[in-house]
Amino acid sequence: MATATDILTLTQWFSPAYPVGAFAYSHGLEWAIDAGDVTTAAQTSAWINEALHHGAGWNDSLFIAAAYHADAEDLDEIDATARAFASSSERLKETRLQGEAFCDVTAKVWATDISRLTYPVAVGRAARLESLPLDLTIQFYLMAFVSNLAAVAMRLVPLGQTEGQRLIRDLTPLCTQIAEEASNASLNDLTSTSFLGDIAAMKHETQYSRIFRT
Repeated sequence: MATATDILTLTQWFSPAYPVGAFAYSHGLEWAIDAGDVTTAAQTSAWINEALHHGAGWNDSLFIAAAYHADAEDLDEIDATARAFASSSERLKETRLQGEAFCDVTAKVWATDISRLTYPVAVGRAARLESLPLDLTIQFYLMAFVSNLAAVAMRLVPLGQTEGQRLIRDLTPLCTQIAEEASNASLNDLTSTSFLGDIAAMKHETQYSRIFRT
């Protein structure tokens, strides 16, 4: 059972105030909006749903679970796999820089022995060291992912604040479902078929005018 302290710790880790710089990344969504592929709330929801269920959302959940269950000597191999599954240079930058930032602040605040890991691997390892519930950790991670992409759409589509919050609410059950499935899966279940999202991340690398780093 999760304690109030567990919940508050995860709330802090995945708060916009936690200095991992998530606000600077759009996961390729900025290009999709600029190209006219995402122009409505329904299209935004479908895009994020796809990333959650068939792309980085699912795979990152598996990396969190693998790092959570792994011994320290196995982390490097898990981390190398996480880097290999980044479909573009910007996706690799996204997971690498956020992971390094998460490691840096978490190690200093909680005296946790983690460094230079990709974001999901760092989260999984830190959760294990702090004895936080795996399922709840993945849910918080995915909710932060959804919230960040919804915030991108609120600025660029643009979506209204109420519409954006409704979108996050509607995707919450999927976060819970993926967390439950990933907690009982392994890296043998890694897969990705969110091809449009991958292409958007690649196209973003050369996008002429952009706000976000990815």
